[in-house]
Amino acid sequence: MSGHPQHTVGEDFGDGRAFWEGRYAESDRIWSGEPNTALVREVAELPPGRALDLGCGEGADVVWLARQGWTVTGTDIAETALVRARAHAAEAAVADRTRFEQHVLGASFPEGTYDLVTASFLHSPDVSFPREAILRRAAEAVAPGGTLLVIGHAGLAPWETYEEGDPHLALHLPSPQEVLESLRLPEGEWDVLTAAEHDRVQHAPDGEAHHRRDNALKVRRHAA
Repeated sequence: MSGHPQHTVGEDFGDGRAFWEGRYAESDRIWSGEPNTALVREVAELPPGRALDLGCGEGADVVWLARQGWTVTGTDIAETALVRARAHAAEAAVADRTRFEQHVLGASFPEGTYDLVTASFLHSPDVSFPREAILRRAAEAVAPGGTLLVIGHAGLAPWETYEEGDPHLALHLPSPQEVLESLRLPEGEWDVLTAAEHDRVQHAPDGEAHHRRDNALKVRRHAA
């Protein structure tokens, strides 16, 4: 998983920055370095333009998009993630087509409009995390003729088990249809291109490969 879910588990985590800085401090790299397979599948045929990746983590999706010819802005809550993302872009020789900004989404958002806006695994067990409002803001940032892609989990990972009272158990993982309804898109101004679950392989912390269900919603704004 290259995109990163912005978990802010309870009031002690504040806006989530301290939690994620601590998470990144645990390892030199916490994601695979490979782009999300659903993003590759859904975006491969789109003509390159300006893209925005919300919750970019260590930058794998941003780098992949830049390699396809996109000019990409990646945002994340953790400065450590952004430092690694910038290094990844430099190593991939796409630093000139990438930009990275720190945002606590819900409190701040990148300026401008984009031909593609992506949000991958932007989940949180914190009931105060304004995911629906953030995704509506993401839709507003899509330029005429542009695309919004929201990728999410359809269930917990096979190796994940939680005790009663764990905030992760209260995490609602919406279906593509629920995401679509929450966007409140103006009628007659958008087309739904993808709204479906899919299977992928994800490796557990011990390295064992598992099959996991995710979902994707791709919508396109009508051209002006």
